[in-house]
Amino acid sequence: MKIAFFNRSRLPSCRLRWKIRIVHWVLALLLFGCSSFAFAEEIIEAKGTEAPNVPPPIQRASPAIVRINLETIEKKGTLADGVEYLFWTFGGSVPGPFFRIRAGDQVIFQLKNDEKSSLPHSIDLHAVNGPGGGAALTQVAPGETKIFRWKALNPGLFVYHCATPHIPTHIANGMYGLILVEPERGLLPVDKEYYVMQSEFYTTGGFGEKGLQAFNIDDARREEPHYVVFNGKVGSLSGENALKAKSGERVRLFVGNAGPNLTSSFHLIGEVFDRVYPEGAIGSPPETNVQSTSIPPGGSAIVEFQINAPGRYLLVDHAIFRAIDKGALGMLEATGPEASEIFRSEPKAP
Repeated sequence: MKIAFFNRSRLPSCRLRWKIRIVHWVLALLLFGCSSFAFAEEIIEAKGTEAPNVPPPIQRASPAIVRINLETIEKKGTLADGVEYLFWTFGGSVPGPFFRIRAGDQVIFQLKNDEKSSLPHSIDLHAVNGPGGGAALTQVAPGETKIFRWKALNPGLFVYHCATPHIPTHIANGMYGLILVEPERGLLPVDKEYYVMQSEFYTTGGFGEKGLQAFNIDDARREEPHYVVFNGKVGSLSGENALKAKSGERVRLFVGNAGPNLTSSFHLIGEVFDRVYPEGAIGSPPETNVQSTSIPPGGSAIVEFQINAPGRYLLVDHAIFRAIDKGALGMLEATGPEASEIFRSEPKAP
């Protein structure tokens, strides 16, 4: 009878056997999980910016897990020179912060309601695919915090607003903002980007009446505002707060309309929009050579143009009484050399 002996030279070395065991353990953990180990998710904090500022373009080549923290705050602020108002806000400003994420991102959204608030609040992000745009999961009482998670499926520029009853009142008092979901390949580069949001305010006193003004729900229901403004107040984009650019620069405006009632006819006096993405929709070719663009309540637009000559340019709602008499007027100050081949005065008729 022959006796078989193992050929030890053919067996794996001790070091190799340990390597094989480690690989098996790692595969088991990946496939089945283990209560003793946890793989931490890398989370990127999305920093919001206050209007008219915009966060820088996203440089990531792939989706990420992104956290957004936002707080609802009720605070007194300036609506016009000598006019105060009790604003309901996201992040303490009107409009709320501008957020920038990427298509495919998983977003962990945390909404906190300041403990000093008098009312519950919530958020409906038009970028969200799910009940209430998140409002169903974020009804927060004063001092409370709620979190939900969603995936950014559609690129575009989206409005967000409070969706706690009475919804129109929460919006009318200042609870809105914009979130940009960049496409996978990003947007075309430009020199300047700004955030502009139009809205109405319905006050007990007339336009410019001094003192603390209360919300006038009767005027709101009649859709007759005393104020139509950019970025929450009269003069928010004028004087030292005017937008800035240089001749030859390409400028992109992310424009939203919170309403709650009126459609905006957004226009820049002295320039033609080279490209317009109506409704903030990204994915189809933009409209070109546009003079004015309509933005409905709860809608947005992305407009791009090149500054051709130095000087002062006016942002208006071209429903022009709103610009001249109700506050929907902003400024862009452009500096640089004269462009006489495009724009100049003539001493006399030829």
